[in-house]
Amino acid sequence: MFGGEGIYAGDIMIGLVAGERLYLKTGELNRADFEAEGCEAFSFPRGEKTMVLPYHAVPERLLDDAEEFSAWARKAHAAALAAKAPRAKRR
Repeated sequence: MFGGEGIYAGDIMIGLVAGERLYLKTGELNRADFEAEGCEAFSFPRGEKTMVLPYHAVPERLLDDAEEFSAWARKAHAAALAAKAPRAKRR
């Protein structure tokens, strides 16, 4: 798909590594955290288009703070679970 490696918690993909950067799953629960840090979304070219996936780069400062990184990873897991949850059917 994009030439990266997926990071899983059980059978749920919560992150990925691509181009030596670590990205975590984002959604309504945690997107604002990443945006407040100025983190960019993961994107890759596909033909004439640029595909943007719901993953954002992890702030460098978190790589030296295991406790805070764990909190962000738990939010990424919650975002992945929310994305996987069945949605109500439209009428």
